[in-house]
Amino acid sequence: MSQETIKELQLFLKSGWRLLAVETFEEERALRLLERAAQGMDRTLRTWTLASGLSESARGAGSFDAAVEAMLEIADPVVFAVLDAHKVLNDALAVRRLRDALPTFAKRRQAVSLFAPVLHLPIELEREAGRIQIPLPKADELEPLFRKIVESAGQGAASERVLALAVNAALGLTSAEAARVFRKAWYQAGVFDDSAVAWIVREKRLLLGRSPALSFHDATENMGDVGGLGELKRWLKERQRVFTEEGRNFGLPTPRGLLLLGVQGCGKSLCAKAVAREWCFPLLRLDLGAAFGGGSDTPEAIIREATAIAESIAPAILWIDEIEKGFATSAEDVSASRVFGSFLTWLAEKTKPVFVVATANDVKHLPPELLRKGRFDELFFVDLPSVKEREDILKIHLRRQGRDPNLFRLEEVAEESRNFSGSELEQVVASGLHKAFSQNRELAQNDLLNAITETVPLYETYEESIKDLRDWAKHRARPASLDASLLDVFKQEASELRSE
Repeated sequence: MSQETIKELQLFLKSGWRLLAVETFEEERALRLLERAAQGMDRTLRTWTLASGLSESARGAGSFDAAVEAMLEIADPVVFAVLDAHKVLNDALAVRRLRDALPTFAKRRQAVSLFAPVLHLPIELEREAGRIQIPLPKADELEPLFRKIVESAGQGAASERVLALAVNAALGLTSAEAARVFRKAWYQAGVFDDSAVAWIVREKRLLLGRSPALSFHDATENMGDVGGLGELKRWLKERQRVFTEEGRNFGLPTPRGLLLLGVQGCGKSLCAKAVAREWCFPLLRLDLGAAFGGGSDTPEAIIREATAIAESIAPAILWIDEIEKGFATSAEDVSASRVFGSFLTWLAEKTKPVFVVATANDVKHLPPELLRKGRFDELFFVDLPSVKEREDILKIHLRRQGRDPNLFRLEEVAEESRNFSGSELEQVVASGLHKAFSQNRELAQNDLLNAITETVPLYETYEESIKDLRDWAKHRARPASLDASLLDVFKQEASELRSE
């Protein structure tokens, strides 16, 4: 059991809270925690459901109003647990009866706990309730659970190394999910070893894939696959060791994250993947568009579950692509505004080492609250690559396709591809390869140059928007490539002087 959660529940009860709002997706586990907390204070736990009424007596079934009446008939010190509370709190008569009953509950050393995945209390109860979120199980809670499963199987003890790997692999799941995945992995592998751990990872990905907004990504790219962006790379390298015990002992605050603003196709998303690989952290992608896209769960419940999962497997990277699109309607939509507000609060107050990397292409749709210091450690502006950066990017993509960059005059290609983004340079290499393959020959210098002339870069279409973005970022954001724009300016001026 999570002793921290039990102590927190007991603290609420000792402090005289008569009403608790318990938000959790793990009803059974949360009830066990609450029961342990109540027993530690010489109280009993009684549950109520709309279908079955109060446990042991079955009184109060059918309506929440009848439930409150049934609770008032019990004088013993009891903690009542109202399950599926979000379905019954729209009963005005029941809410009024509950408010009237709260002083009586206090005299009897009783309390009412309202259980739901996400709970929006009626305004009359908002200031009466103490709120608590039941976190997903940590390693110290999963380890004895896994040991018990191993012992019950009668196949001997698992090695400490494999057990530790299995526990870490299962972080992010509920205790019930973890137990089922653990057993299934064991049956699939036939023995409890590294192959069973691999099955746990696979099953966890499938389970978490049910969330419409959260997905695991295998980070295969590293910082060597990112061309340019030297200042951003330096900043990230400085903070890598902060997450270690050595960094914590030094007194360094845990980095919160980055907001990468800039031109499309210039490596913002690639950086999120690369930092996860470089720091050896799991990479989670939060799709805000999918969270607001409807479905059986509310956006608030989806995002709350996603952040809870990220915290449970921390340290981790949480990647949010095009964050401005997810919250673009928050100013007009009351529901979206509430979700945005709770997400900003989490960004500012999270204590777990979840490093958030958010990307944005359009500053006009970025809510001002998102840019305030405290949400992110730094705001970086990612501009179109300089000549030197374009050369580096071309080298990366040629090597990736098995070609030796030294066989090409990449300085010339980089000069000719002015105002090309990183993704457009990747397409230059791809187009050149297609041309060479269609003519049954090897890639040549002219294939790359011809591909450049056939490509209309994004800059030509959105020149004014990109210039506006640059002007905005000039005094508000830190350049990801400190010398990128200066190099291009100097080269352009030198070219103009030569032509004169």
